[in-house]
Amino acid sequence: MTQELFRQDAYLRETPATVVAVGEAGVVLDRTVFYPMGGGQAGDAGVLVLADGRELIVADTRKCKDAEGKPTPGVAHVPAPGQEALLAGLRPGDAVTARIDWERRHKLMRFHTTTHLLCHLVPQLVNGCSISPDSARLDFNMTDPLDKDALTQGIARLVAAAHAVEVGAISDEELDANPALVKSMSVQPPRGTGRIRTIRVGDAIDFQPCGGTHVANTAEIGRVVVTKIEKKSATTRRVVLGFA
Repeated sequence: MTQELFRQDAYLRETPATVVAVGEAGVVLDRTVFYPMGGGQAGDAGVLVLADGRELIVADTRKCKDAEGKPTPGVAHVPAPGQEALLAGLRPGDAVTARIDWERRHKLMRFHTTTHLLCHLVPQLVNGCSISPDSARLDFNMTDPLDKDALTQGIARLVAAAHAVEVGAISDEELDANPALVKSMSVQPPRGTGRIRTIRVGDAIDFQPCGGTHVANTAEIGRVVVTKIEKKSATTRRVVLGFA
């Protein structure tokens, strides 16, 4: 099992950790600040700094899977190609420092928080999501047209209002009693631990289950604009975001 430190503090940039396993999936640590791809958000990149100062470049981060392809509690740090010699020297028990590419992560945090603002501006169910360091998109289950400029202005207004963004949790039973909190048709919040992580933006801007990383205040998002609106199908409108 990998302790996922980013769940409570998305601003942690590095942590000491111990190698648990090294395999085809990547390097598994006992604790990490690296976010594994999921919920539409890209996995983190960065480095694992070895005890002798050498750095293993991490190109991606993924959840470990069992033989049936089901996610496990482990997190695999996927090395960039061409580091076979460095990997061959890694052993379980080795001490490393896990350090994320902070500039890249912060872009993901800003975009992910903006998608929550979009859920407020477009109160429709979401049937697709993708968040990368360069752009983000939400696919809304709807037939009405959307106005690009109006959404950009709405985002700017919510950013300028400096709404607090808070991490919380609800029980499985609370979610069952309030199914409308789940706004995604394609991604369901993980169950089984008894507690489901939530993100709240402001007093009444957005509140929903979410496992991703976010900024602490909407003012930190900066200038994000709607670059494109596409009609993907008769019942899907795609909103694409970019940095201004």
